[in-house]
Amino acid sequence: MRAVLAVHDYYTSANPSGEALSFESEVALLRARGHEVVTYVRHNDEIDGYGWPARAALPLRTIWNPAARREVAALLRAHRPAVAHFQNTFPLVSPSAYAACRAAGVPVVQAMRNYRWICPVATFYRSGKVCEDCLGKAVPWPGVVHACYRASRTKSAAVAAMIVAHRLLRTWSRQVDLFVAPSEFTRSKLIEGGFPADRIVVKPNFLLEDPGVRERAGEGAVYVGRLSEEKGLRALLRAWARVRNVSLRIVGDGPMLDEMRALAAGRPGVEVLGRRTPAEVAALLKAAAFVVFPSEWYETFGRVTMEAFACGVPVIASRLGAMAEAVEDGRTGLLFAPGDDADLAARVEWARDHPEEMAEMGRGARAAYEARYTADRNYAALIGIYDRAAAAYGG
Repeated sequence: MRAVLAVHDYYTSANPSGEALSFESEVALLRARGHEVVTYVRHNDEIDGYGWPARAALPLRTIWNPAARREVAALLRAHRPAVAHFQNTFPLVSPSAYAACRAAGVPVVQAMRNYRWICPVATFYRSGKVCEDCLGKAVPWPGVVHACYRASRTKSAAVAAMIVAHRLLRTWSRQVDLFVAPSEFTRSKLIEGGFPADRIVVKPNFLLEDPGVRERAGEGAVYVGRLSEEKGLRALLRAWARVRNVSLRIVGDGPMLDEMRALAAGRPGVEVLGRRTPAEVAALLKAAAFVVFPSEWYETFGRVTMEAFACGVPVIASRLGAMAEAVEDGRTGLLFAPGDDADLAARVEWARDHPEEMAEMGRGARAAYEARYTADRNYAALIGIYDRAAAAYGG
C-alpha cells in the first residue's frame, strides 16, 4: 500500500485525550510496518490566539473550513496516498477535508471515537445521567435547548448546525467510504443515529507496546482516567465509604481534580495521585488487585480496560456501554449497576474476599488482551479496513 494520510484535530495540548493517543498509536504502528504516513493535524489551542473576526467565523468554519480543505488538497497532490484516515475533525478541520479527498480520488476512512455527529456534546450525557434526547432526531434541538455544549446555547447551536448541514449534504453517504467504531455498542448507537450499517466496521483500540503481565497479584484498587463528572467518581467515593480494608488510588487529571482531593481528604486508604506518566500508570496497574471503572456515560471503548487486561489485571466496571462489552462478568472482571455505590461496594468486597477467583479473572483478562488488543492483530485489521474502503470507493 502507498502512503496513508492521517488527519486529526487535537482538543488541547494540556490534557491529551484517548482519541489523540489512538491516533498517535495508529500512525506509529503504520510507520513501524514500513508505510509512509503523512499527517495533517490541527490543535484547538490555536483558537486561544484568534482575534474577534476569526472567533466570529469559527461556527461557520466548523461546518466547512475552506482553508483546511486547501491544505489537505495540497498534501494529497504532493503524496498521492492510497487512503485518508480521519480521527477527530472538530472544530478546525471540518468535513470539508473529505471533499478534498473525493476530488483527488482518495478513499476516506473515518474513526468514530465519540458521538459528535449524533449528539451535540458527543457523550450522550446530561445533568448527571445518560441522555438520548437527540438520538434519531433530524435536528438535535434538545441539545441546543439544554445548552449541552460548553453550557452555551449559542455554541450548542453551532454544533447542531454542523450536524444538520452535513445530514442535508449527505456527507456521510457521499464522501466517507467506511466508518470505524471501537466497539459494537458504539456501532449500534451510530446505526440508531442514521449512519449506514453496511459502512460501519468495528476495530478496537490497541497497545503499541505490550507492558507485560504482572508476576503476582497486587493489592487494593486503582482508578485511571479523566477526572470529570461523567466518569462516576462521586459514586466511586460513596462506594468507598462503605468498603473496608481495600485501598484506592485515583490517577488522572481533569476538572474534578480539586474536588476529588477534597472528598478524599480524611478517608483512610484513598489517595488522589493526579496525572502520571504511562510507565507510572503501568506500574500502578500491576500493583493493584483490580481496576475500578465506574463511568456513567456511554464509553465508546474504555482504554484503561485494555491497559489493565494487558497487565493481567481484572476490571470492575459499570454495566453500561462498551464497558459491559469489554468486561466479561466473572471471566475478566465484574460488572455493577452504573451509579449504584452499594452495588459497586458489594463487588469490591467480593473481590477482596475471593483472591483466587480474581487471580483467575486476571488470567482471563490477559487472554482477552492477546485475542483482541495487540499491535499485530490491530495492524491486520487496519489494513483490511483500508482495502475494504478502497474497494467501496472503486465500487
